[in-house]
Amino acid sequence: MREKKVSLDEIYQDVDSEIAKSKKLNIYTNLNPTAKDQASKQGDSPLAGLPIAVKDNYSTKGLTTTASAKMLEKFVPQYDSTVARLLGEAGGVVIGKTNLDAWAHGSSTETSDFGPTLNPRNLDHLPGGSSGGSAAAVASNTCLAALGTETAGSIRQPAAWCGVVGLKPSYGRVSRSGIVAMASSTDSPGPITKTVEDAALLLQHISGLDAKDSTTSPQAVPNFSQDMKKGVKGLRIGLLYSEVPELKESLKLLEPQLKVFERLGASVEPVKALDPHYAIGVYTIVQRAEVSSNLARYTGVRYGKDRSFLGSEARKRIMLGTFTLSKGYADQYYTHAQKVRSLFRQDFDKLFEKYDLLVSLSSPGFAKKIGATEGQAMFGELEDMLLEPSSIVGLPGLNIPCYRDEKTNLFLGLNIMAPMWQEARMIQAGYAFEQATAWNEWAKS
Repeated sequence: MREKKVSLDEIYQDVDSEIAKSKKLNIYTNLNPTAKDQASKQGDSPLAGLPIAVKDNYSTKGLTTTASAKMLEKFVPQYDSTVARLLGEAGGVVIGKTNLDAWAHGSSTETSDFGPTLNPRNLDHLPGGSSGGSAAAVASNTCLAALGTETAGSIRQPAAWCGVVGLKPSYGRVSRSGIVAMASSTDSPGPITKTVEDAALLLQHISGLDAKDSTTSPQAVPNFSQDMKKGVKGLRIGLLYSEVPELKESLKLLEPQLKVFERLGASVEPVKALDPHYAIGVYTIVQRAEVSSNLARYTGVRYGKDRSFLGSEARKRIMLGTFTLSKGYADQYYTHAQKVRSLFRQDFDKLFEKYDLLVSLSSPGFAKKIGATEGQAMFGELEDMLLEPSSIVGLPGLNIPCYRDEKTNLFLGLNIMAPMWQEARMIQAGYAFEQATAWNEWAKS
């Protein structure tokens, strides 16, 4: 735009055209009718009026915020979430709100009260979730970038299934204020983008201490792009979960990709870590308990529709969470889960004493077909198994496309993890991989 090679009007024409062609994908719960007008007033701001899709659990002033739940179907916030405000201050414009699993409860976007979103890479398959709408929006070119939230995989897993970049920041790097809460001790807002560079740029504008969220960090926000092109020479990288039986076939496809890091001068070796299957139980108990608490605030008194509008998934999570917190069971389940959670933190601390970065697959395999969640009560927990360990301890993670199946056009994602507050390091590694391979179609355009 600054070089006059493309105009803001042309960008919006392209995006509007793609949105019109992609209606069957069911990506957006609602569109911003004043987006173009807002964009024209942004001038020379950092994000220059560019169209950004926002997951429909971010409060946006004057624009319906539903969390894809019928109970909030007509809820119009009178304020912006902190992240939406920061996005606007940087010059970004909310093009629309994206579909998600209702209340962010799921990993497929099939639990949305407004119908499932389809995967733009293959319409017979799921986009993942809960930020499936945001990942699909980026993959379908119906926005330039998007915002999602992750509790235990909900940015990285849909990014992997849709073949885009997804960045989960360190817990506390980005404010949760004004975002519909799911599990408050792990919820992390973050960007879903076409390239690693875009993820770094967007993260720059939404990070920082927020007086409205006591869990945000007082640390200064670094320049995430400063050392992005530094390369990975000399970095020590540990490969996690290579011994997990379910990953046997997918790991065969990952092995050649890891050699890219070795060619670039890094060392890569398998490492022994706590079995990720244990994280399934920890996350299930902690998340359900926090869901039962967070959903208690949604009543007909405040939001117009009573609790009879809650979907079956929300009801199941409330019941299980309430049970695990009840007298006589809290110590048996909830307290025990928190102890195992601490063991995962200690395990990662030890690993990062030796390794600069840790990597794994983002998901056990390719995107599942539409309808795969039917009758599968633990579908999300199993699909997010490789991401749950890092999420429950607050670590940052970055998904980048690392393989495409030519027959199905579906992608595998590589998950790069760094120590707390070291997002710049994983961005550096992700960028190096992206530039050295051809999996990301946007990286060299």
